[in-house]
Amino acid sequence: MYFVYILYSASRDVYYKGFSENVERRLLYHLESKSKYTSGTNDWKIVYVQEFESKSQALIEEKRLKKLNRVSLEKLIKDKD
Repeated sequence: MYFVYILYSASRDVYYKGFSENVERRLLYHLESKSKYTSGTNDWKIVYVQEFESKSQALIEEKRLKKLNRVSLEKLIKDKD
C-alpha cells in the first residue's frame, strides 16, 4: 500500500504534504531532522493519511494536495475526521 500524508507543526504553524509506503517510519525521519524542509522542528504530528493501492495514484494525490491552499487543506483534514 501507498500513503499520502499531511503533517502539522504547531511551533512553525505549517503543514507538510508527503508520500510514503510507511507513514510512521516517515514521521520519524522528519522528527529526526533528516529532511531539509522539516529539519529543526520536532513537533510534527500526522493530521491526515489517505491510502492508495498504486504508487501512481498516491503520487497524483500528493501533487494535488501540494497545490491546495491552507483553507482547503484544513477543510480536507477536518472532513476526514
